[in-house]
Amino acid sequence: MVKNVLGSVLQTCCADPLTGFYRDGKCNTGPDDLGKHTICVLVNDEFLRHQASIGNDLITPRPEYGFPGLKAGDGWCVCIEPWKRSFDAGVIAPVRLEATHENVLETVSLEMLLKCARVN
Repeated sequence: MVKNVLGSVLQTCCADPLTGFYRDGKCNTGPDDLGKHTICVLVNDEFLRHQASIGNDLITPRPEYGFPGLKAGDGWCVCIEPWKRSFDAGVIAPVRLEATHENVLETVSLEMLLKCARVN
């Protein structure tokens, strides 16, 4: 059973657009996922701009990779290192804890994630 950062079953992050390294809607990971697409966020314009400024363009569609390009309000499984760079710069995108893979805790603390947790 794949777990989230709360210790329960990993939930779906987003099905429209279909996210995840494996395009299964979940922030699953495995040996082929070198970027660790494991943190589920609800992107906003500031976050998208910051990600682009650090070399992680999440706006431009890349159909060859099944990537539609994102707009504010989309849910997406983001790579943990670029997410952390945005966090460190004070740029926050709300995190869905129930859909964030437990292995992000190898890179960031639960306290950091809780500061960014999406409130339903």
